[in-house]
Amino acid sequence: MNVELWMWLSVVGLIIAMLLVDLFAHRHAHEIKVKEAGLWSLFWVIIGVLFGAAIWVGFGAEYGQQYFAGLLIEKSLAVDNVFIWAIIFASFAIPKKYQHRVLFLGVLGALVFRGLFIAAGAAILESFAWVLYLFAAFLVFTGIQMLRKRGEHEDPSKSAFYLWFSRVVPSTTEYHGQKLAIRVNGKLVATPLLMVLVLVEFTDIVFAVDSIPAIFAVTSEPFLVFTANAFAILGLRAMYFLLADSMHRFIYLKVGLAFVLIWVGIKMALHDFVKIPTPISLGVIVLILFIAIAASFRATRSKQIEVEKESR
Repeated sequence: MNVELWMWLSVVGLIIAMLLVDLFAHRHAHEIKVKEAGLWSLFWVIIGVLFGAAIWVGFGAEYGQQYFAGLLIEKSLAVDNVFIWAIIFASFAIPKKYQHRVLFLGVLGALVFRGLFIAAGAAILESFAWVLYLFAAFLVFTGIQMLRKRGEHEDPSKSAFYLWFSRVVPSTTEYHGQKLAIRVNGKLVATPLLMVLVLVEFTDIVFAVDSIPAIFAVTSEPFLVFTANAFAILGLRAMYFLLADSMHRFIYLKVGLAFVLIWVGIKMALHDFVKIPTPISLGVIVLILFIAIAASFRATRSKQIEVEKESR
């Protein structure tokens, strides 16, 4: 896949332009409602699909399929990240009207960190092809561990990283609008929003350790890896606000994500022996996620009906 410099610059420019549009649209702090989140989610999905269609037309069906497979993997694994965001916001009681700004900055940082990870991963695989087998083993191991701990979500506010950060950085427990830091008696201190932003970035780095190797299982093209990551991440904020009130219904999603990781790990391990066509790999991922989501909604349907009756 021959990607010229102007294509990279165009993609980065497009991402920056969309971030600026998003920032302007949400320049005033307000609570994101489901309708607004739904429209923004649809917008980001359309942008990602259109870009994939451009890849398909410009570089051929194989690269187009690799992009969509990577986008689906990143989008699905990112849902688990959304669950962690919900735990973080609940732990710090972050007002809903301030959550978008934190997530916007968090996504901005995630794009930078993932870009660095992708560049490093591509360089390592180009020089040491055998590392691919380590990635495969890691993905299978991570999937098995996720199955074992499918009902658990660790609270980042109780992690060693947070405890260290809270000791090192002077902070206040009071909110001051959307400010990340303020001066108290001439001393710069962090607001709870900065603490949450740091945790959001930290958790994304942790999740990137799983997702970056996973996408390299379906494509070795850095351009496709980066763009699939970017367009998946750009829609995460809207996805969070869209799913915030229904996350309790995805009870089997983590099981599905575990099998996705195991599947891509096996595919990666067999790449020198058995070439699994991209359409088959994409179909397996779609089937796993469909079964997980359908089973989740079926299992929680009766509880949801009871909640709706009580709210009337």
